[in-house]
Amino acid sequence: MRKLLLIGPGGSGKSTLAAAIASRTKIPVVHLDTIFWRAGWVETPREEWVRTVEGMIQADAWIMDGNYGGTLDRRLAACDSVVFLDMPAYLCVWRILRRRWQFRGRSRPDMAEGCAEKLGLDFVYWALSYRYRRRPAVLAKLEAARAAGKHVVVLASRQDVQAFLATL
Repeated sequence: MRKLLLIGPGGSGKSTLAAAIASRTKIPVVHLDTIFWRAGWVETPREEWVRTVEGMIQADAWIMDGNYGGTLDRRLAACDSVVFLDMPAYLCVWRILRRRWQFRGRSRPDMAEGCAEKLGLDFVYWALSYRYRRRPAVLAKLEAARAAGKHVVVLASRQDVQAFLATL
């Protein structure tokens, strides 16, 4: 496991798991949110974002945390392992609300500077609807990745996450 992709709905625990894996493996973490977003929640232009991702996946080792569907196929092709955090919607929303409270008025450690934590209904809706709107396509991509020889792990509970970490 030298190039690990962590994906899942908002609030599923991607950044927390990335940090835990990095502390055990000493592989550097790339939080895509810190690179994609610019101060004031300004998005990186699409062409620039694709070039940036292309550059990042060339590194020898990384733990890459984030979804960003527009570059998911590139990142899946470049990784050797994928962890999909398939957490229940209620848990994701609870964590989103808790995170909003914890980091109110300031940026999270895994977010770009100048992007103070906020809570929008569109983000909550995305997390709530992920299971039926995004998950089927993600699972299909993961099956294709598995067939291509990638190590794919699906974690669906906090206990699954703890068991996975115990194997590292």
